Parts: sequence; structure tokens; C-alpha cells
Amino acid sequence: MIKLILVEPKYQFNLGYTARVAKNFGINELNLVNPKVKVNGKMAKMLAKHAVDLIENAKIYDSIKDAVKGCDIVIGTTGIWRKAIKNKKCACTLDEAVKKIKEGNFKNIALLIGRDDIGLSKEEIEDCDMVVFIPTSKDYPVLNLSHSVAILLYELTKNNLGKIYKVKNEYAKRDEIEYLFKLFWKNIEKRKDIRNKRLVLEAFKKAVIYSNLNKNEIHALITALS
Repeated sequence: MIKLILVEPKYQFNLGYTARVAKNFGINELNLVNPKVKVNGKMAKMLAKHAVDLIENAKIYDSIKDAVKGCDIVIGTTGIWRKAIKNKKCACTLDEAVKKIKEGNFKNIALLIGRDDIGLSKEEIEDCDMVVFIPTSKDYPVLNLSHSVAILLYELTKNNLGKIYKVKNEYAKRDEIEYLFKLFWKNIEKRKDIRNKRLVLEAFKKAVIYSNLNKNEIHALITALS
């Protein structure tokens, strides 16, 4: 479980967009530490779209310490990785963080998102178990808050959410494909207007193989040529 925690959010537009993207990735609870924004503001609700319930039911905490209670690991985020290193905290890329989380088999993860303008403070970074950053262009390394949340949640949830969209794709057996090629050859063999029949057959074979057709599609072609 990922507990998404926003520290002292300031702007309604970021709150609304963050709620929306949180729900996109299966996060059904928004946790706010000492918010500086009108949580139930009109703009926040409007931009949240179908995630307005996350805004309306957001949990408010007075401190990060209270917000992260019960979590196995606290992951801080930063747009400036040197900031974490300067504070004697090891900063890792998002890919590295995902790997460490899997290795540690952490079940309850607190994902700490810093302020809209200045992020997490030095002291807050020091209190995190891990600090992650998203590698970006050196010309403009800092992402908008809601954009970074989208990337973070995608990487942290894709293994679980990806299973929902896996479609069973049954492929045809070798003998079924060979039978299709035989049928195709029979159809062109009696065509007097085709001079180089072998070339046409090879072209058809390549088209079928490169198309990576599934069992139903191969059977549809067999039906058409029968």
C-alpha cells in the first residue's frame, strides 16, 4: 500500500491535479500535512474531476511524524538530488528506489511529497528512510508537483496495475501456420496472372510472421482461403 502524503500544499491547482493522478494509479486516499491551501476549494475540486472524493475526504495531519505512523518505509522526494547528498542522505533514482523496495518487501510505503515551491526541508529529508529523485534535464531539473507524482506513482504501481491489463493472447501452433501457407499456395498456384508465385508466397509468409498474428487471426485467414 502506498500512502501519498503532501507536505504543506500551497496551491489548489496542484492539489486538484494530484488527487486526479493519484486516483489514476489506484491511490484512494489523500493525506495532507499542515495544508496552506483551502482543501475544499472550488479550483481543487474542479481540477480533481472524478477524484473529487479524495479532496473531500482528505486526511489532515499536524506533523509528518503523525502522517507516517504505521508505514514500513518513508520515501522522501526531491527535485535536486545534490540537496539530499549535502544533507548526508543517500539519494537514488526512481528505478533504484523501486528495486530496493522490492528487495525489502515493504508493504506499507509512505511517499512524502514536498511543498509546491521549496520541497522538503533539510530536517525532513534527514528523517526519511530513502530519498528519490527523477532524472531530468540539467537545463530545467525541477518538475511540477503533480507531474512528479504521476511519474512516481506510475513506477511504484505499474507491476500491480499492469496485471489488470494483461490480455491472454493465444498464438497459433506451427502446424496451423503451415496449413495456412499451404492453402495460400493452392490459391495462387492456379492463378495464371501471377508470374512469380514463389515470390508471392514468400512475401505472404513474411507478412504473417512479422505481424505476430494470434490463433484467432490465423484461423480467420484459413477460413477465408478455404
